[in-house]
Amino acid sequence: MNKFVVLTDSACDLPQELVDKHHIDVVCFKIALDGEGYTERVDFDGEEFCRMLRKSDGIPTTSQVTQFEFFERFEAYDREGVEQVLYVSINAGGSGTNAAAHAAAEQFHQEHPDSAMQISVVDSHGYSMAYGAHVLKAAEMLENGSTMQEVVAYLEDKFARMEILLTAYTLKVIRKSGRVNAAAAIAGDLLGIHPIFTLNDGVSQVVKKARGDKMVVSAMVNQMKSRMAENSPYYICVTDKKYVQEYTEACEKAVGYGPQYVVQLGCAICSNTGPEAVGLIYEGVKRERA
Repeated sequence: MNKFVVLTDSACDLPQELVDKHHIDVVCFKIALDGEGYTERVDFDGEEFCRMLRKSDGIPTTSQVTQFEFFERFEAYDREGVEQVLYVSINAGGSGTNAAAHAAAEQFHQEHPDSAMQISVVDSHGYSMAYGAHVLKAAEMLENGSTMQEVVAYLEDKFARMEILLTAYTLKVIRKSGRVNAAAAIAGDLLGIHPIFTLNDGVSQVVKKARGDKMVVSAMVNQMKSRMAENSPYYICVTDKKYVQEYTEACEKAVGYGPQYVVQLGCAICSNTGPEAVGLIYEGVKRERA
């Protein structure tokens, strides 16, 4: 079996125990908040970061993983005798990280023309467990002897099917992302109106508006049920554990079975959603891409 490395970035929101179990390497985003710089998964986890956000008057910013960081990793893999590298990235349309990985791969091959190490870079077109779950599957496939070509084909097929539903219970941070204008965000917070977004292939669209915390749960779950492929797995992603029971029970009642994973949204994602958000991620109908 070829010696391989599966690499992803911290916006995949994979729990650390699963990362460790499958020996997945993770490059981590840099976060700035209130004039201080941090590294996701190094200085804090998503739960701690959300506590910081609730106390902060500022808006966090994230920095993409750089070409240099990827290049250093590729050189280290080569020294270790790695033959194949698979990097699965956050949506390339929302971050320059994917482009940085491509540039680093090109630089590596230019500077190490005698290296036989192959580097595959795959754009997930998504966020959080919309690609985290499939990074896990990719690692399992490679462990079980699948070829890199088979794994990349699997990923590209799944990423054309994954859909994300998102709602935020406070709109301060998500307003800054441009997905909700300032006036609508202020009115929404005052009236308890929660927009529900789809975030497919990096394109956000408000599909529903629900008034009140109870109504947003049923609206989210019903929207997922109406679009998800029959008997396919789904994932609940939260900024706070207080949302877990209500969403899990509502999802189980609607679709007849529980989520495959319930995960904490990480710092890179919470920097755009804010500290009070829930995402439902599931497989829908395959989308054709140009």
